[in-house]
Amino acid sequence: MTSRSVKVTNTIGLHASPAAFFIHEACSFKSSIWVEKGDRKANAKSLMSVLSLCARQGEELLLTADGEDEKTALDALEDLLLHRLNAMA
Repeated sequence: MTSRSVKVTNTIGLHASPAAFFIHEACSFKSSIWVEKGDRKANAKSLMSVLSLCARQGEELLLTADGEDEKTALDALEDLLLHRLNAMA
C-alpha cells in the first residue's frame, strides 16, 4: 500500500468535469484507490463518492493505492491534480 498527500490546484477543485477526469484516470489502474479529505474517505473510482468530498482549490487530499500498479497509479493521479487539470481549464 502506498499513500501520498496532494494539494488540489485547479481553480474549481475536484467537482463535475475535473472529478470525471480523475475517476477515468483512477479506473485505468488495477489497484484499489482511495482519496481522503479530513475524516472522509472516498473510492477514487466512484464519481458520487469523489464528489461527496467537495474538494476545493488549495485543499490537501490523501491518495492511497493498494495493488500491483499502486505507485504508477498515484504518480498519474498526482500529475493530474497538480498539472493536467489546470491545462484543461
